[in-house]
Amino acid sequence: MMKAGDAVIGKFVSQLASKVRLVAVEDGEEERWSKGGAAAAVAASLGAASGSMAAIYTTSKKFRENGTAEQAEKLATELEQAAMQCLTVADEDAEAYANLQKTWKKDSGLSSEEVDKIKSDALDVPVRLVNTCHAHAKAVHDFLPICNPQIISDAKVAIHLLAGGARAAYQTALVNSPNDEVRASLEKTLAEISVFEAACLPKQE
Repeated sequence: MMKAGDAVIGKFVSQLASKVRLVAVEDGEEERWSKGGAAAAVAASLGAASGSMAAIYTTSKKFRENGTAEQAEKLATELEQAAMQCLTVADEDAEAYANLQKTWKKDSGLSSEEVDKIKSDALDVPVRLVNTCHAHAKAVHDFLPICNPQIISDAKVAIHLLAGGARAAYQTALVNSPNDEVRASLEKTLAEISVFEAACLPKQE
């Protein structure tokens, strides 16, 4: 199966915008992505990558002298890894969605326990993505006071994209019927992300 990390962005966007489903073919077998799930994961990946870039530009001589470069380097590494990990979420979503489709068939042959496991896995993917976006948005938010001022807009771009990825993943989670406890936890997490994002925007009178 073609991995999301190997996809050409133009082709990905073209398929995402079209009526056709996102499809990858390997050994004659089709794999289909949930479009919303894939878009959420890619938004999160772009956010983490933007944050990594802002951090790595906060490692020059000046920042080494004032003692912030080491923290910036650590964050840059973490976010670069996170950016690639978020792309794997698109692939996890593909697998979860393909399995979920099997449960829609009356003659699937799946036991009730197997169906429950498949549904649980389909919910787990976007829930984890929401929490991942929160963790990295917080890390970038906490980094803003020491970020290279010439590149701080890119750090804020990271927060906005991670916030968008989290909200998109939340919508994907909702269609997978989370219970009240999970839904409340997700909404609390989104509220916290909104605080990080609000710090990047003009204050409302």
